[in-house]
Amino acid sequence: MDTGLWSTWYDVDPAHEAEYLAWVHAAYIPWLKQVPGIAWIAHYRNTGGGPAMQELMRRAPHADEPMPQGGDYILLVGAPTVHVFWNPYVLELALPDGFEAMLAHRREVRHEFFTEEARVDGASGASRSTGQTSAPAIQFGTYRMRNVEAEFYLGQFNTQSRFPAMAQQPGCVRVRKMVSVAGWPKHGVLYEFESLEARLKNHEEPLEAQTLQPGTPTGRNTANAIYAPRSPFVGERLWPPVLPGETA
Repeated sequence: MDTGLWSTWYDVDPAHEAEYLAWVHAAYIPWLKQVPGIAWIAHYRNTGGGPAMQELMRRAPHADEPMPQGGDYILLVGAPTVHVFWNPYVLELALPDGFEAMLAHRREVRHEFFTEEARVDGASGASRSTGQTSAPAIQFGTYRMRNVEAEFYLGQFNTQSRFPAMAQQPGCVRVRKMVSVAGWPKHGVLYEFESLEARLKNHEEPLEAQTLQPGTPTGRNTANAIYAPRSPFVGERLWPPVLPGETA
């Protein structure tokens, strides 16, 4: 199983972006994969999503508390349990020579440890085994709810509406509902897709377009959410490279 998820959102100093990306894929990720218990690692670049997602980003409330605002990239690390990230504590690992200088090119770095609450395979995920790297494209929403009543509605919405829809959605590999163990947002929903094109056509246009319509279940849920900075994140996988014909 891979119920633990360590998420790192960040930006990169533009003057060193190409150098950093080459290094993180060739050196940092292979080194990090050797940490005991790490199951997989995936690195994504933010692509912003389509018109509905960009409108949501403009209009939905985001956290006004002081915290890092990064979100151009996200590094996802999966493990059998969230406790893997504390023993050894991954945010205080002794780094090889030169690593600290390269990581210093990151800006507005924000970490979160999640544990999995629920998982649903999409129409394209039946053949995917547990513990594999996340899919070529993702949407990752992280947020808090405004009040206790909204917390209960979130569970009802996901169980009765969103999860059944995702299970039938073409191009959807799987959905993971996460709950925070350490970090600002309490909730996270990690959607995995075959491609950005499949996500836009089959997910954003029919479903996420309802997020700003209060009369819909999706709209009601969104109206009661306060999002983390730069959330929802829509991105394409940079590492491991997407292979020709890869769907999961």
